[in-house]
Amino acid sequence: MKILVIDGQGGRLGRKLVEGVRKEFPEADLTAIGTNSMATENMMRSDCADHLATGENAVIVGARNADIIVGPVGIATADALLGEISPAMANAVASSTAYRVLIPMNLCRTYVAGVAQGSAAILEDAMAHIREIVQHGSRK
Repeated sequence: MKILVIDGQGGRLGRKLVEGVRKEFPEADLTAIGTNSMATENMMRSDCADHLATGENAVIVGARNADIIVGPVGIATADALLGEISPAMANAVASSTAYRVLIPMNLCRTYVAGVAQGSAAILEDAMAHIREIVQHGSRK
């Protein structure tokens, strides 16, 4: 199973996701891509990803090859994350055949109704959903 984690800005969410995915699925082929070098560096500090990369082309290629894409909801929205998500990146994520697990965040001029900002329950829910996909192949 090829799991791609994409994050930007400081990469803190991405790091937590990379650590969680590796802990739950040690056999997964895990790639972490930062939209900037700081995000990639922070995810690299987890020492959990099999592959690391940075930038637009890495997101485009990674989205093409992934079975599951995980990251903040902004990775599928052009100009999100304070402009770090280019239209090409958002299109690559949105049009990928991979299953997407997007973490709702009320940031960058986007409000996701029903979401408590910073809730640890959101990450737990995302991990439970990824677990369901990996273990049972369910793509609801």
